[in-house]
Parts: sequence; structure tokens; C-alpha cells
Amino acid sequence: MLFHLLRELLPGRHYAYENPLFRGACAALLCFLLILVLMPRVVRQLIRWKLGDRPEFDHASLNELTRDKSNVPTMGGVMILASIAVAVLLLADLTNFYVHMALVCLVWLGALGAVDDGLKLMARRRQGHPGAASRDGLKMYQKLLFQIGLGVILGYYVYRHGRSNFLVLSPLISSVEVPAYNHLSVPFYKVGLELGSLAFMIVTVLVMTGTSNAVNLTDGMDGLATGCVAMCALVFAILTNIVGTQELAAKLLFPYVPKTGELVILCGAILGACLGFLWYNCHPARVFMGDTGSLPLGGLIGYVAVVTRQELMLFIVGGVFVMEALSVILQIGFFKWSGGRRLFRCAPLHHHFHLGGWSEPQTVVRFWLLSAMFAALALAIIKLR
Repeated sequence: MLFHLLRELLPGRHYAYENPLFRGACAALLCFLLILVLMPRVVRQLIRWKLGDRPEFDHASLNELTRDKSNVPTMGGVMILASIAVAVLLLADLTNFYVHMALVCLVWLGALGAVDDGLKLMARRRQGHPGAASRDGLKMYQKLLFQIGLGVILGYYVYRHGRSNFLVLSPLISSVEVPAYNHLSVPFYKVGLELGSLAFMIVTVLVMTGTSNAVNLTDGMDGLATGCVAMCALVFAILTNIVGTQELAAKLLFPYVPKTGELVILCGAILGACLGFLWYNCHPARVFMGDTGSLPLGGLIGYVAVVTRQELMLFIVGGVFVMEALSVILQIGFFKWSGGRRLFRCAPLHHHFHLGGWSEPQTVVRFWLLSAMFAALALAIIKLR
């Protein structure tokens, strides 16, 4: 809204607001300040409503290590989502299709995470009442059903919108710069893999579902997921600016996807919101984001990767999330194959190191360092094509 107001008030006189990078930086600052100022009130309200967390694991030693986290308020992700929505609505071009779909993703996965958190909290309140039904959040298949549904919707409309842009713009620009709306960009190569509509939707579902759940799995220590998501958002802000700018995309041999530059504002908002939330979520945490925050944050990162055709780059940028998700898959597979033995002390991976003697701050900071190195590797790959 503010973007459109400035466009009306300052026609031809000041162009800073037209630059997505400028508005992305403003979005980061706005989200950081909003959470920094308002989060204490939100925390007090969550405590008043008795929305406290109680971590429980199938591991006695881990339960002992995390007992001090009992009753720390959860669902603080509501503030993350609210600040991102405010920044996008104020600073992004609200006529942009990709911005519309980003808001759909935010609301859809935010609602899914809130329902999951709500069911968990209600189940814990009912414990101790004879005959009361107990339910530990949504079942995995229920989460997957909604995540897959969102992936199908986004995949279909993003593909159709990209195709319409292709038909309009392809006669106007050179073959090197033809919008690659359906090309899967491959790191180290300048030519991507062309996908049909069905393959595009399958890739979208896999990326959206995988990233959303991977961030959710990583959110098990104070500040761990928050810091790693912030790293990913920074890298994707750079990648999105490249892919959405015709000259940069042609120069760096990236697929050019028109009108995706506005997603820089979304990435900036995610970065600022995560840094602001980290102020209160670092050890010892005063608030947790819960599934309300982790599911949509992962989904939004996955959505940006799909739109910019950087799904494979996401595996590098989000290397920590890949490690965490793989550790869970390997743990389950090895447990079933070996008849009850464990590959790791506990999964996801951060709990393995925590039980091995690393303190929680040590584990978190070392995983942040890994995330920073993955981010640096991804940025280096930009030039290696």
C-alpha cells in the first residue's frame, strides 16, 4: 500500500522506492523493529492464556536436559507471520501475482501450524481429567494432506502464470533471455532441465512439503531454526534479485523469471522477522515459535525457491535443514531394518550432539556456523556456471 501511495505522490521525482532491494531492506528493518517492540506484550499475553510448551521426547536423558523449557510460551510464530504480512502489504507491489501466492502460502501454513499447536495445548490441559480424550496435535498424514494440497495449488497457478508471461515476452527478447518459467535450474550449469506441467507440480509439492517439515524438525533448540532460516532468507533475497532482473540473469546465466523481483521484499521481511524473534528466542528462550511459525517459514522459503527455479540450490542453502531431515529418515529406516537399534542417540541431528555432551548454546552456534558456510557456498556457486 505504501509502495502504491509513493508511486502516486512522487511520479518521476524519486525512484528509490521502485528498487526491490531498497524495499527489501526496509521490510527487514520494519519486521525487526515491530517484533522487538511488540513481542514483550505478546509474550505476556501468551503467559496469561497459559500457552506454555512442555517438550516431551522418547528419551529420558533428553527430557531431563530440556525440563527447564517447561511452560515457556509457544505460538510466538503468530508475531513473525503478522510482521511479515504487514511488511509485504505495505512495501510490495500488491498487483504482483507472486506476492498474492506468497500471502496464500503464509496464511495457509500459518493456520495449519496454529491448529496443530492448539490441539497439542488443549490435549495437555485435559491430561489428568478422567475419561478426557487426548490428542498430540495433528496426525502426520493430516499435515501432509494440507501441505500437498497447497503445493498442488501453487504449482498449478505458478506454472500457468509463468507460461502466460512466456507467451507474451518471448517474441520481445533474445533466446538467451527467454523466461525460463519451467526450467529446473541446475547449479554449475547454465542450461536447466525443462519440466512439463505435471513434473512442475510434483517438484513444487516435494519442495514445499519437504522444506516446511524440515524447518519444523529443526525447531528444537533455542534460536536454532530461527537463525538458519534468516541465513536462507538472506541468500534467497540475492538470488531472487538476480532471477527477477533481466540484465543480471543474462550476465550470470540464471533463468530469467519476470516479475519475481518483488519477492525480495518477502525475503527481507523473513530475515528481519527472524532476527527480531531471535532477540527473544535465543538461549534461554523467552518464547517459542511453535508450528505456527516453523511450518510457514519453511513453506515460504520453499515457495521462493520454486518461483525462482532454484529448487536444487535450496539443498545447498538449506544444508542444515537437509541434514536434520535426513537424520530423521535414516533413524527411522535403520530402527526398522535393525530390529530396534538406533543410528543416532536421538533424532533430529541436533539432539544427537546435545546428548553427546555439547551444551545447547554450543550446538546452536555450531549449526549456525554450518548454515553460514552453506550460504557462502551457494553464493560462490552463483559465479561458477
